[in-house]
Amino acid sequence: MVAWLRGTASGGDAALFAAARATLERRIDRRVRMRGLLEFSNLCTCECRYCGIRSSVPVARFTLSENEIVSAAVACRDAGFGSMTLQSGERRDSVFVEFVERCLRRIKRETKTSELPNGLGITLCVGEQTSDTYARWLDAGAHRYLLRVETSDADLFARLHPRHQRFDRRVRALTTLKALGYQLGTGVMIGLPGQTEEQLARDIQFFRDINADMIGMGPYLEAPGCPADLRPDRGVSERLLLSLRMIAATRITLGDVNIASTTALQAISPTGREAGLAAGANVLMPIVTPSDHRSAYQLYAGKPCVDEDTATCVACTPARAMRAGRPVLWNAWGDAPHAKGGPK
Repeated sequence: MVAWLRGTASGGDAALFAAARATLERRIDRRVRMRGLLEFSNLCTCECRYCGIRSSVPVARFTLSENEIVSAAVACRDAGFGSMTLQSGERRDSVFVEFVERCLRRIKRETKTSELPNGLGITLCVGEQTSDTYARWLDAGAHRYLLRVETSDADLFARLHPRHQRFDRRVRALTTLKALGYQLGTGVMIGLPGQTEEQLARDIQFFRDINADMIGMGPYLEAPGCPADLRPDRGVSERLLLSLRMIAATRITLGDVNIASTTALQAISPTGREAGLAAGANVLMPIVTPSDHRSAYQLYAGKPCVDEDTATCVACTPARAMRAGRPVLWNAWGDAPHAKGGPK
């Protein structure tokens, strides 16, 4: 894996990406899964040092209403996506927990069709919670959960977070989610200052060892006001190439998981998401956040699509898949075969 990530393996990057595509076609299929991404609140109680919506950042805070969230879900259904991701800053208060639960139940109820008899597939991405909260949301209709570990190296994790945000607690949350029956998603930032290819290779081993079903990862991009010790020490082109190598290496190693080609790739290159698909990714996430709130949900500088509206992203993102020569899987949850009993 280290040789793949350094570009020193036999055949170089061309051979690596070709092997990743062959693995994808053999273990899953060529179709791209669509997940409408709704960033429904930027209120956050965490102070992750790299993040553009951490609690101390003076950004205009917002939370969409229940009706706005359900309307976005209906838009995803009508676009034929079959799935959506609900993402927000991290909160654990009872008001938030109950709000998410109500939204989940309404989405499941109001997005049922003949093609989606159980409504939209739903991924939650709302941080560390108690086991009871995870169970409530699972019962309400969420069936996938994305909780990025950001790095599996405990020392590097400590550099990225304040002392009270602990690596061992993040890992416990991941194992709890898996034990409860969620399809488990995680991922890392690629190109962190001081990060080595050996650490990234161990990240892939971490994904395997926790039995992840889906992976969301991309290049490290600093947020405005980023602390000096977290400024990137690799150029943007190097971080992009390293991210593509990570996608390919993860595909070859894990085989039948879902891997997203993330928006952060497009922040570095206008065709970054297409490049991610060519490296073995099979998920795209068109942003369906209302346009008047997008500028307040920037986890990193230079986030693309901030000035676009939902209709533009709904049309543009499937077109990216087609430009990459990949068909789209319409009107389906698009779960990873790994989550349905594939090799563990």
